[in-house]
Amino acid sequence: MLTMTAPMIYELRRPAKMEIGKTYPALFLLHGIGSNEQNMLPLVDGLENQFFIFSIRGHLPQPPGYAFFTIEGYGKPHREVFDEGVKKLTSFIDYACGQYPIDEQQLFLLGFSQGAILSMTLGLTLGSRIKGIVALSGYIPAFVKEEYNIKPVDRLSIFISHGEMDQVLPFEWGVANDEYFRKLGANVTFRTYPVGHTVSIENHQDFIRWISEQLEK
Repeated sequence: MLTMTAPMIYELRRPAKMEIGKTYPALFLLHGIGSNEQNMLPLVDGLENQFFIFSIRGHLPQPPGYAFFTIEGYGKPHREVFDEGVKKLTSFIDYACGQYPIDEQQLFLLGFSQGAILSMTLGLTLGSRIKGIVALSGYIPAFVKEEYNIKPVDRLSIFISHGEMDQVLPFEWGVANDEYFRKLGANVTFRTYPVGHTVSIENHQDFIRWISEQLEK
């Protein structure tokens, strides 16, 4: 078998008891700026019994960790760097689907902050290839809405959440994400929590429950 080299560094969790010839859902985790591939794994503890979980490290050094893109201004990623990040993540998804026994009808993305921004963008560029997205405290860059080739998302389910006291990315941006995806016909669950730029215990419980419900559909 031809082994491709992974386009990005990642940490993998896989089902302990795997059946030969069976394919499994995949969950791709994308961290926030200055973090790393270890950071998101505790959030999905237990899900590895049902999923192949790929926790991806951003390809740009951003002490104390890594990033997937850089920012030129408030809510404005550097376009070229962002485009490159989207391209790398798309090839990573292709790589994972080619290397592991993955059910390509069951691809999920889960991201926080930068990771949420990219998860929502990938949902728009990959359309029906993605089944579900959990976007925690992010936004969709204006150039993505205006200039990217956006695929139909009427088969996409998305869980969007935002802290009501988010001091990094304004709460209104979460509301805008909800409205934007609804307008495009996606199946949106929008939750808000009385916290800042973080994931509360309640938020965590809600999205884990939501992911399990998507698997049953």
